[in-house]
Amino acid sequence: MQAWSGIIWALAPTLIVLTLFFFILRAVVRSDRNERKAYAKVEAEERAKRGLPPKTPTAAG
Repeated sequence: MQAWSGIIWALAPTLIVLTLFFFILRAVVRSDRNERKAYAKVEAEERAKRGLPPKTPTAAG
């Protein structure tokens, strides 16, 4: 039983840091996606105001 306790205490810091890293990275990726969506919306509105045709999507994104 003591061996299992030692294994759990040895792995706990790594698992905690991994979990924190996962949630932070997920938040960064989501915020980037939302920012790009908002920027595309503003750009489309500005192009419409100026009478320009809509921007066509490129292969890169």
